[in-house]
Amino acid sequence: MAVLKTKANDKNVQAFLDTIQNPQKKQDSLVIMQILQEKSGNEPIMWGNSIIGYGKYHYKYKTGREGDWMRIAFSPRKQNLTLYIMDGFETHKELLNKLGKFKIGKSCLYIKKLADIDNKILSQLVEQSLHNMNTRYPE
Repeated sequence: MAVLKTKANDKNVQAFLDTIQNPQKKQDSLVIMQILQEKSGNEPIMWGNSIIGYGKYHYKYKTGREGDWMRIAFSPRKQNLTLYIMDGFETHKELLNKLGKFKIGKSCLYIKKLADIDNKILSQLVEQSLHNMNTRYPE
């Protein structure tokens, strides 16, 4: 069985943010951090080398594989600001229609810059996702 490389660690979140060269990406990251911290009620922690996560839950698949993962997270990647919406997007279609300019993957929301989206809608999406995760995986 493969070993999961992305794990919560004690690396310094601020030190990671200080490595962001692009001033707009850095500012956008600070806003996203504020939204995620406010909505989750959790302090940010590093997961792996480049993901800032909030809260965690324990999962166990039918195959027997299990582990811990963040409830919600983001990473200021080179191409995009990536938000990890762990419950996926199926229940968020109405909010996504109002969000603005973005792309999605299975559980990743890709944003070029916060000016492309409605931050109030993003806050609602984060809140709704956390509610779904807390319902599915109570603490």
